[in-house]
Amino acid sequence: MKTASASPASKPANSRSRVITASLVGTTIEFYDFYAYATAAVLVFPALFFPTGNETTALLASFATFGAAMLARPVGAIVFGHFGDKLGRKATLVASLLTMGIATFLIGVLPTHAQIGAWAALLLLILRLAQGFALGGEWSGAALVATENAPAGKRALYGTFPQLGAPIGFIIANSLFLVINFLMPAEGGAASEAFLAWGWRIPFLFSAVMVIIGLWVRLKLVESDSFVKAEKRGAIQKFPLGATVRSHWRPLILGTFYMLATYVLFYLMTSFTLAYGTRPTAAPEGTDAAAFVPGLGFTYVDFVLMQIIGVVFFGLCTLLSGPLADSIGRRKLLIWVTSAIIAFGLLFVIFLLPQGDAKFTGALVQAFLIFGFLLMGMTFGPMGALLPELFPTNVRYTGSAISYNVASILGAAVAPSIALGLWALGDGNPWLVGVYLAAAGVLTLVALLLGKETKDVELDDDAAVAATARR
Repeated sequence: MKTASASPASKPANSRSRVITASLVGTTIEFYDFYAYATAAVLVFPALFFPTGNETTALLASFATFGAAMLARPVGAIVFGHFGDKLGRKATLVASLLTMGIATFLIGVLPTHAQIGAWAALLLLILRLAQGFALGGEWSGAALVATENAPAGKRALYGTFPQLGAPIGFIIANSLFLVINFLMPAEGGAASEAFLAWGWRIPFLFSAVMVIIGLWVRLKLVESDSFVKAEKRGAIQKFPLGATVRSHWRPLILGTFYMLATYVLFYLMTSFTLAYGTRPTAAPEGTDAAAFVPGLGFTYVDFVLMQIIGVVFFGLCTLLSGPLADSIGRRKLLIWVTSAIIAFGLLFVIFLLPQGDAKFTGALVQAFLIFGFLLMGMTFGPMGALLPELFPTNVRYTGSAISYNVASILGAAVAPSIALGLWALGDGNPWLVGVYLAAAGVLTLVALLLGKETKDVELDDDAAVAATARR
């Protein structure tokens, strides 16, 4: 088998700085948008777009629109993957970023339920679906820019560049919400009138600045050597989706389940923990005590600061995972990390129950966030190289995008709602939520055990890639 180390050195089509920036900026915006929406889905959307009169029902409705984007992502993966494998990575990446930016900006100017009634929720859903459609092609294109331009033996390291968008986007989005919260402080534990009226819109409108920067960088990209070589060989498929499903169904399924535990962990550590951590420990006066599901009672500011501390470990471990995956292999590293995720899920009850001492509760929750985000970095980092390595050049965009985004349905679209349901079923005890994470980890572990190592496959050698996927 031809390996990466056996390839002769050649001057890359794009400089290292251009590859890093182009692959990082789009996913940073992607995750910035996710965190901005996730935060708003907890803090303001239930009241502004879904005023049902029941706090839990309103939150569930808000999370339903949040998860709806995941349903649109596989459609975006098919469309952007088709053009990415036929026309090239550059034009597709520009189109996905522009679509995402317009949808996010428009969320920031939406009228609310008080202004136009149920139409507000419908428009929010449509724009959320547009976000999901665009995101369906964003990650895979960014991962291909990184890995197809990587030097020999450093694909996993380069593959961590788009993955770093997750922690960076989290820090930017939540820091901005914290600044807004500081300028418009909560009143009696609830969001201030100014924040509900217009303050929440600022993060969505600010995304336009980031999109403009991203477009400027991506327009300077040169098409990767892998795609150019495939084009010269006449290997470009007329219908990449058909070729992917027909000839590469096994890596398509394995890649989907490789991502499952990663997605469940990611959405539990961000959206669910924010809802659980900031929910009062007892029903506020005037609410239905029988229907109320208690949480930990942290203020929004305190809990987000604790999350940001955890996300620092997310970023550091994402970077660390690249050299480790290049050294010992993607599969071996992920088997160990996924086993740790299963154990972590079963330990939820130890970390996430209120204790007699508030400081002790805080220490346990902070440890929980650090461990969870640490594992998130170690499992998310290698995916930027692993999923593209499963497919040959002429279907790489389509195959990796579909695997990544179908996993978003199985592991992300339903995760917030399932977690809320299990939280309510446990009467405020989140142990069932941890069991849910562990179950997802078991499915991912089985997929990894059935898969093969890909770190030494040369991306330009399509026959070698396909042979590794079939074994």
